[in-house]
Amino acid sequence: MFHRNIKLILAGLVIALGIWQFTEDNIGNGIFLILFSSIFILLYFKNEFILLAFLQLRKQNLEGAGKWLAYIKNPETALVRKQQGYFNYLNGIMVSQTNLSAAEKYFKKAIELGLNMDQDLALAKLQLAGIAMTRRRKVEATNLLNEAKKLDKQNMLKDQIKMMKEQMKKI
Repeated sequence: MFHRNIKLILAGLVIALGIWQFTEDNIGNGIFLILFSSIFILLYFKNEFILLAFLQLRKQNLEGAGKWLAYIKNPETALVRKQQGYFNYLNGIMVSQTNLSAAEKYFKKAIELGLNMDQDLALAKLQLAGIAMTRRRKVEATNLLNEAKKLDKQNMLKDQIKMMKEQMKKI
């Protein structure tokens, strides 16, 4: 895994090599190298291991997703801020099956660092509300559920929110 700045340096070198190919009248090589440099730029903004972990999560393979996330040794240096949020979000999803206190820590850090999509933010807040509800913190759980409901613009989490509100009445 490369440091995030190394990816930009590699992209710059490949672009410079592409421009040099243009000046040497090798237009095809230049076009290829300019397009090839876009891979490094893409991987700067979208980390390859997080993409592979999301792919494994879509297949509901939590062990595989955990394996890909384990390749990221130092997320503070290897990932940009939003990617760090998704790193913590994915770890929170995986750990929530076994350890709620660690999952709460991961989800809070993911919300603090920021997530790109409102659906992801809503799911993180819904998970935090569930954790707060199991710890008998009704006020915090209610606030988090209301925030999740506001963020869920496409009503994908509507049933889960309704079910949690019904369970909260029993507390």
